[in-house]
Formats: sequence, C-alpha cells, structure tokens
Amino acid sequence: MTSRPASPYERLAVVLSDEFNDREVGFTGLLTGSAAALFGTAIPLVAMQLAKLRHAPRLTILLAGCYHNPDFRELDCLPDSEHSAQLRDLPCEAQMLGYPGPWALKRGDVSFGFSSGVQVDQAGNLNSVCIGPHDRPMVRLVGPILQPEHMSMFGREFIMMPSHEPRNIVGQVDFISGVGYPGGLEGRRGLGLRRGGPELIVTPKCIFEFDKVLGHARVRSIHPNVTASELRAATGFDLGDLSKVPATRDPDDVELQLIRQVIDPRGILLPH
Repeated sequence: MTSRPASPYERLAVVLSDEFNDREVGFTGLLTGSAAALFGTAIPLVAMQLAKLRHAPRLTILLAGCYHNPDFRELDCLPDSEHSAQLRDLPCEAQMLGYPGPWALKRGDVSFGFSSGVQVDQAGNLNSVCIGPHDRPMVRLVGPILQPEHMSMFGREFIMMPSHEPRNIVGQVDFISGVGYPGGLEGRRGLGLRRGGPELIVTPKCIFEFDKVLGHARVRSIHPNVTASELRAATGFDLGDLSKVPATRDPDDVELQLIRQVIDPRGILLPH
C-alpha cells in the first residue's frame, strides 16, 4: 500500500496512460508557463512512460520532436526550452537534428499528441492566439505554434487545459488555432481534414470525450471532490444529463509505485 493518496496530476497521468497503444508514436513539446507545462508536458510524459512500463513497451515518446524515449530520472527541474542543456544531456535512445526525425507529420506517422490553449469550445476547437477580435484583441497570446499540424495530421489529439473556468471552457472560441469538429466529422471533411482531431479534453475538474458525428464534447468522467453543479458553473456550454457520469478512476498501488519510484522519483514532473 502507498502511504500517500494519489494527487490530481497522478490521477490524470494514469487515466491518459490507458489511452495509448503498443507501437504508437506520441509527441509533446515543452509548453511555456508553469500550469501549461504541467498539463501539456509533464503529465503527458509521465502518462506515456507509464504506458510503456505497463502495456505498451514499444510506444515511442517524442519530446520536442528531437528526443526519443528520454529518461527523466536524472532531471533536476523541468526544462524551459526545447534546446536547453538539460535536454541535450538527458539520456535517451536517440537525438535528432531533423524535426521530428524519421517520422513524417504529413504521412501520418505520429499517432497522437498533446495541445493546450487559453480556450477550448464544445466542438473541440482550440485557441492560443488572442482573446477578443483578432484585429483588435484584448489579449494577444503565444500563437498557434504547431497546433494546426497537431489537430490535422496526428492520429488524435489530447487537449490539456490547466484551468477549467467559463472563460476557458467556452461555447465558441474567439480564434481557432486548432480545428476540432465544427459540424462534426462531415464538417472536418468539408475543410479538407481527413484524419486526426481531438480525442479528449482533460481539465482539473473532468475529462471530456466527443460525439464526433455531432461534433459535441460530452463529459466522460468527473474528478473526485467535484460536484455536478460545480462542473456546470465552471463550463461555458450546456453539459446535459450528468446523473450517470462516473467518477474519474483512481490509480492503483502499482501505478503509483511506478510513477513515484521509477518514472519520477525526484518529483520533478508531477508536484506532490
């Protein structure tokens, strides 16, 4: 038995790890800002490594597209740059000068990836460009970076939202930097998008999945200690009937032991 209960971040890493399959290729970069880096980089890295140890030994982790299957145990802190000396010296199976090495994005070689933004809407559209009108925004954000490719060329995308408030989980984003399911799968096809799209939205309060035909996010599970009324109040679109939605599962002792003793023994990736 573990002496300490699972943290919210460990819970999310374990749930995500169930989504990955053997022989897949998973891609994440180093996001800027502590909250975005935790949700968009650290939790995905732990989840992918946990999947490798449990059920997907031939899963390939691409960190920043250049570092293949890195060993995180020697990290002293989470790097803040994809070209930092910490990453350069981190043990891994391979480092590539080309981006992302032998895998071609347009060929569909990347199975899944992770994105984050300041807004996501019910259709799974993501915004990391601006708040307010594009020509006269109230806030100018970091920009799309690789989100268009993530949401159109990867096999599927996991949207990692570090904040779950009405201003973040919205009815309609102010700007689309990553395309979800506007008009459902037919809507994506009408835009020329033949593959990919968001798979889950992961937040501090719940996990959303998608009715991809209709193009609507729906709640798959609610995290412990979050009530249905709290979730509704924090969400900018109607959630429908939540009476049969289960709680997000807790990690078991083996999963917690792997995270704490093997993957992240220093607690660098996931804060306690």
